[in-house]
Amino acid sequence: MKRELVRFAIAGVVGLIVDAGVLYGMLALGAGYFVGRAVSFVAAVWSTWQFNRRFTFVQGSNKSAWAEWWHYLFAMLGGGVVNYAAYSATVLLLPKSTLLPLIGVAVGSLAGMTVNFVSAKLWVFKARP
Repeated sequence: MKRELVRFAIAGVVGLIVDAGVLYGMLALGAGYFVGRAVSFVAAVWSTWQFNRRFTFVQGSNKSAWAEWWHYLFAMLGGGVVNYAAYSATVLLLPKSTLLPLIGVAVGSLAGMTVNFVSAKLWVFKARP
C-alpha cells in the first residue's frame, strides 16, 4: 500500500501540473478563477486516471476503460469538493497575484488527496477477485 500511495502522490503531481496549466490557459482565454478551475479539474482528473490505471493500481479492475473512467471521475468528485473548497478559500482570502491560481490549485490538491486515494483504492481500482 505504501508503494501505491507514493505512486498516487506522483500522479497527483502530474495532475497538479495539468490542472495549473489548463487553469492558466483558461484564464488567458478570459475564464474566471472558478469556471477555469472547473475545466482544469476535469483535465487533471483525466490525466491522473491515465497515470493511476497504468502505474499505481496495476492489478486493474474488471471494468471497461469507459466504465472505469466514469467511476474514477465520480469517485474523484468527493475529493474534488474538498479540493474546490480549499481552492476557493485560497483565491478569495489571499491577495491577488500571478501565482494565486497555482497556490490555490496546490492547496486544493493537497486537501483532496486523501479522499481521492481511498476512493480510488477501494472502489475504482479494487482488485479483481
